[in-house]
Amino acid sequence: MNSKQRVVAVLFLVVAASCEPGLSQDAGTELDSGVAVDAGMDAGAVADAGTQDDAGAEPSLRTLTFAESDAGLLNPERGFYDTINLIGTSTFDSTRAAGRTLALAGVRLDAFRTTPIDAPTLAALSAGLGRVRTAGIKIILRFQYNEGPIGAADASRAQVLAHLTQLQPILQANEDVIAAMQAGFIGAWGEWHSSTNGLDNTADRAAVLQGLLAALPASRMVQVRTPNFVDDLFPGGALGPTQAFTGTNAARTGHHNDCFLASNSDYGTYQSPVETWKDYVAAGGRFTPVGGETCAVFAPRSECASATAEMARLHFRFLNSEYHLGVLDSWRSGGCMKQVEDRLGYRFVLEQLSHSSAVRPGGLLQLRFTLRNDGYGAPFNARPLEVVLEQGAGKRTATLSTVDVRRWESGVQTVDVKLRVPVNLPEGNYRLSLAMPDADPVLRTRPVYSVQFANVGTWDAAAGVNVVVPQLVVSSTAGGQVDAAAMQFVEVP
Repeated sequence: MNSKQRVVAVLFLVVAASCEPGLSQDAGTELDSGVAVDAGMDAGAVADAGTQDDAGAEPSLRTLTFAESDAGLLNPERGFYDTINLIGTSTFDSTRAAGRTLALAGVRLDAFRTTPIDAPTLAALSAGLGRVRTAGIKIILRFQYNEGPIGAADASRAQVLAHLTQLQPILQANEDVIAAMQAGFIGAWGEWHSSTNGLDNTADRAAVLQGLLAALPASRMVQVRTPNFVDDLFPGGALGPTQAFTGTNAARTGHHNDCFLASNSDYGTYQSPVETWKDYVAAGGRFTPVGGETCAVFAPRSECASATAEMARLHFRFLNSEYHLGVLDSWRSGGCMKQVEDRLGYRFVLEQLSHSSAVRPGGLLQLRFTLRNDGYGAPFNARPLEVVLEQGAGKRTATLSTVDVRRWESGVQTVDVKLRVPVNLPEGNYRLSLAMPDADPVLRTRPVYSVQFANVGTWDAAAGVNVVVPQLVVSSTAGGQVDAAAMQFVEVP
Protein backbone atom coordinates (compact mmCIF):
# COMPACT_ATOMS: atom_id res chain seq x y z
CA MET A 1 0.00 0.00 0.00
CA ASN A 2 1.55 3.34 -1.01
CA SER A 3 1.34 6.52 1.10
CA LYS A 4 -1.70 7.89 -0.74
CA GLN A 5 -3.60 4.61 -0.23
CA ARG A 6 -2.70 4.57 3.48
CA VAL A 7 -4.10 8.11 3.95
CA VAL A 8 -7.34 7.23 2.18
CA ALA A 9 -7.69 4.02 4.16
CA VAL A 10 -7.27 5.88 7.45
CA LEU A 11 -9.83 8.47 6.41
CA PHE A 12 -12.34 5.77 5.52
CA LEU A 13 -11.82 3.94 8.83
CA VAL A 14 -12.42 7.17 10.76
CA VAL A 15 -15.69 7.80 8.89
CA ALA A 16 -16.82 4.19 9.22
CA ALA A 17 -16.09 4.18 12.95
CA SER A 18 -18.37 7.16 13.45
CA CYS A 19 -21.37 5.36 11.86
CA GLU A 20 -23.86 3.67 14.13
CA PRO A 21 -23.82 -0.08 13.35
CA GLY A 22 -27.08 -1.79 12.42
CA LEU A 23 -28.28 -5.31 11.97
CA SER A 24 -26.95 -7.25 8.99
CA GLN A 25 -29.35 -9.06 6.71
CA ASP A 26 -28.93 -12.59 5.49
CA ALA A 27 -29.26 -12.94 1.71
CA GLY A 28 -31.98 -15.51 2.17
CA THR A 29 -34.28 -13.40 4.33
CA GLU A 30 -37.92 -13.95 3.40
CA LEU A 31 -39.49 -10.90 1.79
CA ASP A 32 -43.06 -9.76 1.18
CA SER A 33 -45.39 -12.43 -0.20
CA GLY A 34 -45.37 -10.71 -3.58
CA VAL A 35 -41.59 -11.01 -3.97
CA ALA A 36 -39.56 -14.15 -4.66
CA VAL A 37 -35.80 -14.33 -4.05
CA ASP A 38 -33.03 -15.96 -6.06
CA ALA A 39 -29.65 -15.38 -4.44
CA GLY A 40 -27.63 -17.30 -7.01
CA MET A 41 -26.73 -14.58 -9.55
CA ASP A 42 -23.14 -13.35 -9.60
CA ALA A 43 -22.57 -9.75 -10.64
CA GLY A 44 -18.83 -9.87 -11.16
CA ALA A 45 -16.53 -6.90 -10.56
CA VAL A 46 -17.56 -3.33 -11.39
CA ALA A 47 -14.98 -0.63 -12.10
CA ASP A 48 -15.50 3.05 -11.28
CA ALA A 49 -12.95 5.72 -12.15
CA GLY A 50 -13.67 7.78 -9.02
CA THR A 51 -12.99 5.09 -6.41
CA GLN A 52 -10.14 5.49 -3.96
CA ASP A 53 -10.27 2.27 -1.92
CA ASP A 54 -10.69 -1.32 -3.11
CA ALA A 55 -11.82 -4.19 -0.87
CA GLY A 56 -11.99 -6.77 -3.63
CA ALA A 57 -14.79 -7.85 -5.94
CA GLU A 58 -18.19 -6.23 -5.82
CA PRO A 59 -20.84 -8.22 -3.92
CA SER A 60 -22.90 -10.66 -5.95
CA LEU A 61 -26.31 -9.64 -7.19
CA ARG A 62 -29.44 -10.87 -5.47
CA THR A 63 -32.38 -11.40 -7.84
CA LEU A 64 -36.03 -10.87 -6.93
CA THR A 65 -39.13 -11.64 -8.95
CA PHE A 66 -42.45 -9.91 -8.35
CA ALA A 67 -46.06 -11.05 -8.46
CA GLU A 68 -48.38 -9.13 -10.77
CA SER A 69 -51.58 -7.55 -9.43
CA ASP A 70 -54.81 -7.29 -11.40
CA ALA A 71 -56.16 -4.48 -9.20
CA GLY A 72 -57.38 -1.23 -10.70
CA LEU A 73 -54.89 1.57 -10.09
CA LEU A 74 -55.51 5.25 -9.38
CA ASN A 75 -52.55 6.48 -11.38
CA PRO A 76 -52.24 10.08 -12.62
CA GLU A 77 -52.74 11.40 -16.16
CA ARG A 78 -54.43 8.31 -17.55
CA GLY A 79 -57.68 6.33 -17.65
CA PHE A 80 -61.34 7.27 -17.87
CA TYR A 81 -62.20 10.86 -17.07
CA ASP A 82 -65.35 12.63 -15.94
CA THR A 83 -66.39 16.24 -16.59
CA ILE A 84 -66.24 19.13 -14.13
CA ASN A 85 -67.18 22.80 -13.99
CA LEU A 86 -64.16 24.83 -12.95
CA ILE A 87 -66.20 28.02 -12.56
CA GLY A 88 -68.64 26.49 -10.06
CA THR A 89 -68.12 25.65 -6.39
CA SER A 90 -67.72 21.86 -6.44
CA THR A 91 -64.85 20.27 -4.51
CA PHE A 92 -64.23 17.62 -7.22
CA ASP A 93 -63.76 14.94 -4.56
CA SER A 94 -66.19 12.72 -6.46
CA THR A 95 -63.66 12.15 -9.24
CA ARG A 96 -61.15 10.18 -7.16
CA ALA A 97 -64.01 8.59 -5.21
CA ALA A 98 -65.25 7.14 -8.51
CA GLY A 99 -61.83 5.68 -9.28
CA ARG A 100 -60.60 8.37 -11.66
CA THR A 101 -57.71 10.84 -11.59
CA LEU A 102 -58.60 12.91 -14.66
CA ALA A 103 -61.45 15.28 -15.49
CA LEU A 104 -62.33 17.21 -18.62
CA ALA A 105 -62.87 20.87 -17.77
CA GLY A 106 -64.68 22.65 -20.56
CA VAL A 107 -64.71 26.36 -19.74
CA ARG A 108 -67.46 28.33 -21.48
CA LEU A 109 -66.62 31.82 -22.68
CA ASP A 110 -69.93 32.55 -24.44
CA ALA A 111 -70.38 35.82 -22.55
CA PHE A 112 -67.04 37.17 -23.77
CA ARG A 113 -67.21 36.62 -27.54
CA THR A 114 -66.67 40.33 -28.12
CA THR A 115 -65.23 41.52 -24.80
CA PRO A 116 -62.37 40.70 -22.44
CA ILE A 117 -62.93 37.97 -19.84
CA ASP A 118 -64.07 39.76 -16.69
CA ALA A 119 -62.18 39.68 -13.40
CA PRO A 120 -64.73 37.53 -11.49
CA THR A 121 -64.53 34.80 -14.14
CA LEU A 122 -60.72 34.81 -14.07
CA ALA A 123 -60.78 34.63 -10.27
CA ALA A 124 -63.30 31.77 -10.37
CA LEU A 125 -61.09 29.91 -12.84
CA SER A 126 -58.05 30.24 -10.56
CA ALA A 127 -60.08 29.10 -7.57
CA GLY A 128 -61.39 26.10 -9.50
CA LEU A 129 -57.87 25.02 -10.43
CA GLY A 130 -56.96 25.27 -6.76
CA ARG A 131 -59.79 22.88 -5.91
CA VAL A 132 -58.51 20.50 -8.58
CA ARG A 133 -55.17 20.43 -6.75
CA THR A 134 -56.86 19.89 -3.39
CA ALA A 135 -58.85 16.98 -4.83
CA GLY A 136 -55.67 15.22 -6.00
CA ILE A 137 -56.63 15.08 -9.68
CA LYS A 138 -55.60 16.69 -12.96
CA ILE A 139 -57.57 18.13 -15.83
CA ILE A 140 -57.80 18.14 -19.59
CA LEU A 141 -58.64 21.79 -20.24
CA ARG A 142 -60.68 23.24 -23.09
CA PHE A 143 -62.01 26.76 -23.64
CA GLN A 144 -64.99 27.15 -25.97
CA TYR A 145 -67.52 29.78 -26.96
CA ASN A 146 -70.49 27.43 -27.33
CA GLU A 147 -71.75 23.92 -26.68
CA GLY A 148 -72.80 23.41 -30.31
CA PRO A 149 -74.62 22.67 -32.47
CA ILE A 150 -72.99 23.46 -35.80
CA GLY A 151 -73.58 27.13 -36.48
CA ALA A 152 -73.22 28.23 -32.87
CA ALA A 153 -71.17 31.41 -32.57
CA ASP A 154 -67.48 31.59 -31.73
CA ALA A 155 -65.16 34.64 -31.50
CA SER A 156 -62.83 36.46 -33.85
CA ARG A 157 -59.16 35.57 -34.12
CA ALA A 158 -58.18 38.83 -32.43
CA GLN A 159 -60.54 38.13 -29.54
CA VAL A 160 -59.27 34.55 -29.11
CA LEU A 161 -55.67 35.75 -28.94
CA ALA A 162 -56.61 38.52 -26.51
CA HIS A 163 -58.31 35.97 -24.28
CA LEU A 164 -55.21 33.78 -24.38
CA THR A 165 -53.14 36.74 -23.20
CA GLN A 166 -55.51 37.10 -20.24
CA LEU A 167 -55.43 33.38 -19.50
CA GLN A 168 -51.66 32.93 -19.74
CA PRO A 169 -50.82 33.86 -16.12
CA ILE A 170 -53.45 31.43 -14.83
CA LEU A 171 -52.23 28.61 -17.07
CA GLN A 172 -48.62 29.21 -16.05
CA ALA A 173 -49.50 29.29 -12.35
CA ASN A 174 -51.40 25.98 -12.57
CA GLU A 175 -49.04 23.94 -14.74
CA ASP A 176 -48.98 21.16 -12.17
CA VAL A 177 -52.67 20.21 -12.46
CA ILE A 178 -53.06 20.61 -16.23
CA ALA A 179 -52.44 17.20 -17.78
CA ALA A 180 -53.08 18.49 -21.30
CA MET A 181 -55.09 21.16 -23.11
CA GLN A 182 -57.45 20.73 -26.03
CA ALA A 183 -57.20 23.32 -28.76
CA GLY A 184 -60.79 24.56 -28.35
CA PHE A 185 -61.85 28.17 -29.06
CA ILE A 186 -62.63 27.69 -32.78
CA GLY A 187 -66.05 26.65 -34.08
CA ALA A 188 -68.79 24.41 -32.72
CA TRP A 189 -67.85 22.78 -29.40
CA GLY A 190 -64.37 24.27 -29.87
CA GLU A 191 -63.60 21.42 -32.27
CA TRP A 192 -62.01 23.55 -35.01
CA HIS A 193 -64.78 23.32 -37.58
CA SER A 194 -67.90 25.34 -38.50
CA SER A 195 -66.48 28.66 -37.28
CA THR A 196 -68.93 31.56 -37.55
CA ASN A 197 -65.91 33.89 -37.72
CA GLY A 198 -64.28 31.98 -40.56
CA LEU A 199 -61.42 30.63 -38.44
CA ASP A 200 -61.56 27.11 -39.85
CA ASN A 201 -58.57 27.60 -42.16
CA THR A 202 -54.89 26.79 -41.80
CA ALA A 203 -53.67 30.35 -41.19
CA ASP A 204 -56.13 31.10 -38.38
CA ARG A 205 -55.73 27.65 -36.84
CA ALA A 206 -51.96 28.14 -36.86
CA ALA A 207 -52.28 31.52 -35.12
CA VAL A 208 -54.56 30.12 -32.42
CA LEU A 209 -52.39 27.04 -31.84
CA GLN A 210 -49.27 29.17 -31.60
CA GLY A 211 -51.05 31.40 -29.10
CA LEU A 212 -52.17 28.36 -27.09
CA LEU A 213 -48.70 26.84 -26.95
CA ALA A 214 -47.19 30.19 -25.96
CA ALA A 215 -49.74 30.68 -23.19
CA LEU A 216 -49.29 27.17 -21.80
CA PRO A 217 -46.23 26.21 -19.78
CA ALA A 218 -43.58 24.72 -22.08
CA SER A 219 -43.96 21.34 -20.39
CA ARG A 220 -47.58 20.90 -21.53
CA MET A 221 -49.10 19.71 -24.80
CA VAL A 222 -52.19 20.59 -26.83
CA GLN A 223 -54.58 18.15 -28.50
CA VAL A 224 -56.01 19.05 -31.92
CA ARG A 225 -59.27 17.57 -33.16
CA THR A 226 -58.18 15.85 -36.41
CA PRO A 227 -54.84 14.60 -37.73
CA ASN A 228 -55.16 16.42 -41.05
CA PHE A 229 -55.33 19.74 -39.16
CA VAL A 230 -52.04 18.82 -37.47
CA ASP A 231 -50.49 17.84 -40.79
CA ASP A 232 -51.59 21.15 -42.32
CA LEU A 233 -49.84 23.01 -39.52
CA PHE A 234 -46.72 20.82 -39.43
CA PRO A 235 -46.25 19.29 -42.89
CA GLY A 236 -43.68 16.60 -43.49
CA GLY A 237 -45.24 13.57 -41.85
CA ALA A 238 -46.01 12.37 -38.37
CA LEU A 239 -43.91 13.15 -35.32
CA GLY A 240 -41.00 10.72 -34.97
CA PRO A 241 -38.74 9.55 -32.12
CA THR A 242 -35.98 12.07 -32.77
CA GLN A 243 -38.42 15.01 -32.78
CA ALA A 244 -40.30 13.84 -29.69
CA PHE A 245 -40.01 15.82 -26.44
CA THR A 246 -37.83 18.49 -28.04
CA GLY A 247 -40.17 21.33 -27.03
CA THR A 248 -41.04 22.37 -30.57
CA ASN A 249 -44.64 23.20 -31.42
CA ALA A 250 -44.94 19.99 -33.44
CA ALA A 251 -43.60 17.92 -30.53
CA ARG A 252 -46.23 19.49 -28.24
CA THR A 253 -49.25 18.74 -30.47
CA GLY A 254 -51.35 15.61 -30.03
CA HIS A 255 -54.82 14.46 -31.07
CA HIS A 256 -58.28 14.18 -29.52
CA ASN A 257 -61.00 12.13 -31.20
CA ASP A 258 -64.46 13.10 -29.98
CA CYS A 259 -66.30 10.60 -32.18
CA PHE A 260 -64.10 7.57 -31.64
CA LEU A 261 -65.52 4.41 -33.30
CA ALA A 262 -68.72 6.20 -34.42
CA SER A 263 -68.38 5.39 -38.15
CA ASN A 264 -65.78 4.13 -40.60
CA SER A 265 -64.18 7.59 -40.54
CA ASP A 266 -65.22 8.46 -36.97
CA TYR A 267 -67.65 11.07 -38.31
CA GLY A 268 -65.01 12.73 -40.45
CA THR A 269 -62.15 12.58 -37.96
CA TYR A 270 -60.14 10.75 -40.63
CA GLN A 271 -60.09 11.92 -44.21
CA SER A 272 -59.54 9.44 -47.02
CA PRO A 273 -57.53 7.24 -47.01
CA VAL A 274 -58.65 6.52 -43.45
CA GLU A 275 -55.94 3.97 -42.61
CA THR A 276 -53.20 6.41 -43.64
CA TRP A 277 -54.47 8.97 -41.14
CA LYS A 278 -54.77 6.33 -38.43
CA ASP A 279 -51.13 5.45 -39.08
CA TYR A 280 -50.31 9.14 -38.70
CA VAL A 281 -52.01 9.27 -35.29
CA ALA A 282 -50.39 5.99 -34.25
CA ALA A 283 -46.91 7.31 -35.06
CA GLY A 284 -47.27 10.64 -33.26
CA GLY A 285 -49.34 9.15 -30.45
CA ARG A 286 -46.30 7.30 -29.15
CA PHE A 287 -45.08 10.64 -27.80
CA THR A 288 -48.14 12.91 -27.50
CA PRO A 289 -51.51 12.58 -25.74
CA VAL A 290 -54.23 10.73 -27.66
CA GLY A 291 -57.73 10.44 -26.18
CA GLY A 292 -61.29 11.66 -26.43
CA GLU A 293 -64.73 10.14 -26.35
CA THR A 294 -67.09 7.84 -28.19
CA CYS A 295 -70.19 9.49 -29.64
CA ALA A 296 -72.38 6.79 -31.21
CA VAL A 297 -72.89 3.04 -31.35
CA PHE A 298 -71.54 1.65 -34.62
CA ALA A 299 -71.38 -2.12 -34.29
CA PRO A 300 -69.25 -4.06 -34.80
CA ARG A 301 -66.60 -1.31 -35.02
CA SER A 302 -67.56 0.18 -31.65
CA GLU A 303 -67.55 -3.22 -29.91
CA CYS A 304 -64.78 -4.87 -27.91
CA ALA A 305 -62.61 -6.55 -30.53
CA SER A 306 -62.06 -3.56 -32.79
CA ALA A 307 -62.24 -0.99 -29.97
CA THR A 308 -59.42 -2.50 -27.91
CA ALA A 309 -57.29 -3.16 -30.99
CA GLU A 310 -57.62 0.44 -32.11
CA MET A 311 -56.91 1.90 -28.69
CA ALA A 312 -53.71 -0.15 -28.61
CA ARG A 313 -52.78 0.87 -32.14
CA LEU A 314 -53.36 4.59 -31.51
CA HIS A 315 -51.91 4.64 -27.95
CA PHE A 316 -55.02 5.96 -26.19
CA ARG A 317 -54.27 7.57 -22.81
CA PHE A 318 -57.79 8.58 -21.71
CA LEU A 319 -61.51 8.43 -22.57
CA ASN A 320 -64.74 10.04 -21.40
CA SER A 321 -66.51 7.91 -18.78
CA GLU A 322 -69.84 9.63 -19.48
CA TYR A 323 -70.26 9.35 -23.25
CA HIS A 324 -71.36 7.47 -25.27
CA LEU A 325 -73.07 5.23 -22.70
CA GLY A 326 -74.29 2.78 -25.34
CA VAL A 327 -70.74 2.12 -26.48
CA LEU A 328 -69.46 1.82 -22.92
CA ASP A 329 -72.27 -0.59 -22.04
CA SER A 330 -71.30 -2.77 -25.02
CA TRP A 331 -67.79 -3.03 -23.57
CA ARG A 332 -69.22 -4.16 -20.25
CA SER A 333 -71.47 -6.76 -21.82
CA GLY A 334 -68.71 -7.76 -24.22
CA GLY A 335 -66.26 -8.41 -21.39
CA CYS A 336 -63.54 -5.90 -22.27
CA MET A 337 -64.28 -3.01 -19.90
CA LYS A 338 -61.73 -4.21 -17.33
CA GLN A 339 -59.05 -4.34 -20.03
CA VAL A 340 -59.87 -0.81 -21.20
CA GLU A 341 -59.88 0.55 -17.63
CA ASP A 342 -56.50 -1.03 -16.92
CA ARG A 343 -54.76 -0.32 -20.21
CA LEU A 344 -55.74 3.26 -21.01
CA GLY A 345 -52.44 5.10 -20.73
CA TYR A 346 -49.68 3.18 -18.94
CA ARG A 347 -49.70 0.18 -16.58
CA PHE A 348 -46.29 -0.78 -15.25
CA VAL A 349 -45.59 -4.29 -13.95
CA LEU A 350 -42.22 -4.90 -12.29
CA GLU A 351 -41.07 -8.36 -13.38
CA GLN A 352 -37.60 -8.86 -11.93
CA LEU A 353 -34.97 -6.86 -10.06
CA SER A 354 -31.36 -7.66 -9.22
CA HIS A 355 -29.40 -5.66 -6.65
CA SER A 356 -26.10 -5.81 -4.81
CA SER A 357 -26.55 -8.27 -1.94
CA ALA A 358 -24.77 -5.74 0.31
CA VAL A 359 -23.02 -2.42 -0.16
CA ARG A 360 -20.30 -0.59 1.74
CA PRO A 361 -20.68 3.03 2.83
CA GLY A 362 -19.18 4.94 -0.06
CA GLY A 363 -19.57 1.91 -2.31
CA LEU A 364 -21.56 1.07 -5.41
CA LEU A 365 -25.12 -0.22 -5.44
CA GLN A 366 -25.88 -2.09 -8.64
CA LEU A 367 -29.50 -2.17 -9.73
CA ARG A 368 -30.96 -3.96 -12.71
CA PHE A 369 -34.65 -4.43 -13.35
CA THR A 370 -37.13 -5.31 -16.04
CA LEU A 371 -40.52 -3.67 -16.13
CA ARG A 372 -43.41 -4.33 -18.51
CA ASN A 373 -45.84 -1.68 -19.72
CA ASP A 374 -49.19 -3.35 -20.36
CA GLY A 375 -50.86 -0.03 -21.17
CA TYR A 376 -51.77 1.35 -24.56
CA GLY A 377 -49.15 4.11 -24.28
CA ALA A 378 -46.41 5.72 -22.22
CA PRO A 379 -46.69 8.75 -19.92
CA PHE A 380 -46.73 11.89 -22.10
CA ASN A 381 -45.59 14.38 -19.45
CA ALA A 382 -42.11 14.28 -17.93
CA ARG A 383 -41.85 12.32 -14.70
CA PRO A 384 -38.69 11.42 -12.73
CA LEU A 385 -37.68 7.90 -11.81
CA GLU A 386 -36.16 7.84 -8.34
CA VAL A 387 -34.41 5.27 -6.19
CA VAL A 388 -35.26 5.86 -2.53
CA LEU A 389 -33.10 4.53 0.31
CA GLU A 390 -34.70 4.71 3.78
CA GLN A 391 -33.85 3.76 7.33
CA GLY A 392 -36.31 5.00 9.93
CA ALA A 393 -36.88 8.70 9.41
CA GLY A 394 -33.74 9.04 7.29
CA LYS A 395 -34.22 9.11 3.54
CA ARG A 396 -31.87 9.48 0.58
CA THR A 397 -33.15 9.86 -2.98
CA ALA A 398 -31.28 9.42 -6.26
CA THR A 399 -32.89 10.55 -9.52
CA LEU A 400 -32.03 8.40 -12.54
CA SER A 401 -31.25 11.11 -15.08
CA THR A 402 -30.48 8.54 -17.78
CA VAL A 403 -34.07 7.25 -17.80
CA ASP A 404 -37.00 8.97 -19.54
CA VAL A 405 -40.23 7.18 -18.63
CA ARG A 406 -41.99 8.92 -21.53
CA ARG A 407 -40.08 6.42 -23.70
CA TRP A 408 -41.49 3.43 -21.81
CA GLU A 409 -43.92 2.33 -24.48
CA SER A 410 -45.94 -0.88 -24.44
CA GLY A 411 -43.69 -3.89 -23.87
CA VAL A 412 -40.67 -4.68 -21.71
CA GLN A 413 -38.21 -2.04 -20.52
CA THR A 414 -34.83 -2.77 -18.92
CA VAL A 415 -32.93 -0.44 -16.60
CA ASP A 416 -29.33 -1.12 -15.53
CA VAL A 417 -27.74 1.51 -13.27
CA LYS A 418 -25.07 2.01 -10.63
CA LEU A 419 -25.59 4.28 -7.63
CA ARG A 420 -22.96 5.68 -5.31
CA VAL A 421 -23.87 5.29 -1.62
CA PRO A 422 -22.68 8.11 0.69
CA VAL A 423 -19.58 7.27 2.69
CA ASN A 424 -21.19 8.58 5.89
CA LEU A 425 -24.28 6.37 5.53
CA PRO A 426 -24.83 4.51 8.83
CA GLU A 427 -24.55 0.74 8.58
CA GLY A 428 -27.69 -1.34 8.91
CA ASN A 429 -30.73 -2.50 6.97
CA TYR A 430 -32.43 -0.13 4.56
CA ARG A 431 -35.64 -0.15 2.57
CA LEU A 432 -35.08 0.37 -1.15
CA SER A 433 -37.94 1.69 -3.32
CA LEU A 434 -38.61 2.90 -6.84
CA ALA A 435 -40.65 6.09 -7.08
CA MET A 436 -42.20 8.00 -9.97
CA PRO A 437 -43.47 11.24 -8.39
CA ASP A 438 -44.85 14.23 -10.25
CA ALA A 439 -42.20 16.36 -11.91
CA ASP A 440 -43.64 19.60 -10.54
CA PRO A 441 -42.21 20.69 -7.15
CA VAL A 442 -45.73 21.56 -5.94
CA LEU A 443 -46.95 17.97 -6.35
CA ARG A 444 -43.71 16.02 -6.02
CA THR A 445 -44.24 15.27 -2.34
CA ARG A 446 -47.92 14.31 -2.70
CA PRO A 447 -48.25 10.51 -2.92
CA VAL A 448 -51.57 10.65 -4.83
CA TYR A 449 -49.67 12.06 -7.82
CA SER A 450 -47.08 9.24 -7.81
CA VAL A 451 -47.20 6.15 -10.01
CA GLN A 452 -48.07 2.76 -8.52
CA PHE A 453 -46.78 -0.43 -10.13
CA ALA A 454 -49.24 -3.25 -10.79
CA ASN A 455 -47.58 -5.62 -8.32
CA VAL A 456 -48.64 -7.42 -5.17
CA GLY A 457 -47.37 -6.05 -1.87
CA THR A 458 -45.00 -3.37 -3.15
CA TRP A 459 -47.03 -0.14 -2.91
CA ASP A 460 -46.63 2.15 0.08
CA ALA A 461 -49.57 4.53 -0.40
CA ALA A 462 -48.54 6.82 2.44
CA ALA A 463 -45.08 7.40 0.95
CA GLY A 464 -46.01 7.10 -2.73
CA VAL A 465 -43.23 4.58 -3.45
CA ASN A 466 -42.94 1.03 -4.77
CA VAL A 467 -40.93 -0.99 -2.24
CA VAL A 468 -38.66 -3.39 -4.12
CA VAL A 469 -36.08 -4.42 -1.48
CA PRO A 470 -37.47 -4.45 2.07
CA GLN A 471 -33.99 -4.98 3.57
CA LEU A 472 -30.82 -3.86 1.82
CA VAL A 473 -27.66 -4.43 3.86
CA VAL A 474 -25.23 -1.55 4.22
CA SER A 475 -22.06 -2.86 5.89
CA SER A 476 -18.37 -1.96 6.02
CA THR A 477 -17.62 -5.68 5.62
CA ALA A 478 -19.14 -5.79 2.14
CA GLY A 479 -16.68 -6.00 -0.73
CA GLY A 480 -16.17 -3.56 -3.55
CA GLN A 481 -14.65 -0.20 -4.25
CA VAL A 482 -15.29 2.91 -2.18
CA ASP A 483 -15.12 6.63 -2.87
CA ALA A 484 -14.10 8.18 0.44
CA ALA A 485 -15.28 11.60 -0.76
CA ALA A 486 -18.81 10.48 -1.71
CA MET A 487 -21.41 12.46 0.23
CA GLN A 488 -24.48 12.03 -1.99
CA PHE A 489 -26.69 9.15 -3.08
CA VAL A 490 -26.39 9.54 -6.85
CA GLU A 491 -26.40 7.67 -10.13
CA VAL A 492 -22.88 7.23 -11.55
CA PRO A 493 -21.71 6.41 -15.11
